[in-house]
Amino acid sequence: MAVAQADHWSSRFAFLMAAVGFAVGLGNIWRFPYITGENGGAAFIIVYLVCAFGIGMPILIAELMVGRRGQASPPAAMAAVAVESARSRQWQWVGGMGLLAAYTIEIVYAVIVGWVLWYLFKAVTTGFVGVDAVDAAAQFSAVQADTAGMLFWTLVGLAITGLIIYAGVKDGIERAVVVMMPLMFLLLVGLAVYNYFAGGFTAAIDWLFTPDFSKIGPDAVLAAIGQAFFSIGVAMGGMMIYGSYLPKSISIGQSALIVVIADTLVALLAGLVIFPAVFNYGLNPAAGAGLIFQTLPVAFAQMPGGQVFGVLFFTMLSVAGITSMVGLVECVNAWIEERYGMPRHRSALLVIGSVAVFSVLSILSYNVWVDFSIGGRNFNDSMDYFSNQILLPLGGLLIAVFAGWVMTSCASRDELSSMHGLGYALWRFMIRFVVPPALVVIFVRGVTG
Repeated sequence: MAVAQADHWSSRFAFLMAAVGFAVGLGNIWRFPYITGENGGAAFIIVYLVCAFGIGMPILIAELMVGRRGQASPPAAMAAVAVESARSRQWQWVGGMGLLAAYTIEIVYAVIVGWVLWYLFKAVTTGFVGVDAVDAAAQFSAVQADTAGMLFWTLVGLAITGLIIYAGVKDGIERAVVVMMPLMFLLLVGLAVYNYFAGGFTAAIDWLFTPDFSKIGPDAVLAAIGQAFFSIGVAMGGMMIYGSYLPKSISIGQSALIVVIADTLVALLAGLVIFPAVFNYGLNPAAGAGLIFQTLPVAFAQMPGGQVFGVLFFTMLSVAGITSMVGLVECVNAWIEERYGMPRHRSALLVIGSVAVFSVLSILSYNVWVDFSIGGRNFNDSMDYFSNQILLPLGGLLIAVFAGWVMTSCASRDELSSMHGLGYALWRFMIRFVVPPALVVIFVRGVTG
């Protein structure tokens, strides 16, 4: 069953906002700037850009192309394109892997977005006044121990996501992203400008952009390959379903280029928002995920206008989290609509409701079930390992093989007709001979630790 014509994006801008919103998540906002600083600054950025355009962009083009060609949810789209190319319908299972990855990620991710919304509430109500490092750590521990509180804020995030999905592609997703994404960009630029005057900006610039080529070794290259693949949001169904809503008149190649550039710029801008405060107040830039919930509240407590900064910062993070959740849920929702002939409002309730139920397992893994393990990992770590180390690189590898070796060149050339001959030839070379080996490396490295 094909996607209805009414389900197409009304403009390229709407599609780009949705795609960038899906690509920009909570992880790469704190993770990319930190990895950049630790791996040679501007030298690492050069390596990352080579990987982003050489690995991330070709597979993004492939996923959008298969989605538009198949005009259906990821499993049905891959089956349709495979049949068109006189190949087995069983390629649908690769699309199914993407849905499974999206659903698995969403179960854990919804809880993290709940934390962000909770901290936004804290920023509005208390502004982290008087908070020091001990207080911030105690606050975060209290959040993780509060099962009811985490469940409430997880449900708030899922309810917002559900309302957007419930309203449909144009009335829901489009209307949300064309407001939320420009708002996020404005907040990022505004917060970066604020930091320019508040202090620590020069130290952050030096840390992020001073090239140190001595740090560019095999580990840094592997980090760049992994970051280029994971940060763009491929192999989890979202980009493929967004591609199925893409009108034929919109260039996939140009759109993919804009998404990759925007994703990188957002991550670098986030570094100019987060790390000036970190350096200005002598905090630890290597705090990982705790940087958001334990380190930055200490900075907000000390800086002039810290409450306003904190509110704007967690508003920006909330937008990044919700727009990513929308893409994760939409691909599963579209498949259920299509597979079972279910009205959108009912399928949206089903998907959001089931994610809410399974998210309870994620919540309990932070407190009541903290000692329960599956193969030496707790529930959250198991879900993260299964999705990020197995499903995503393996799914990405199979999508690359499908686009480069299974789908006929006539079909791919037709979908990428707006690309010049040289551009198409370069893409086809990369998707066949460069992307698969790189994803094998990511997969093997993830599985072997």
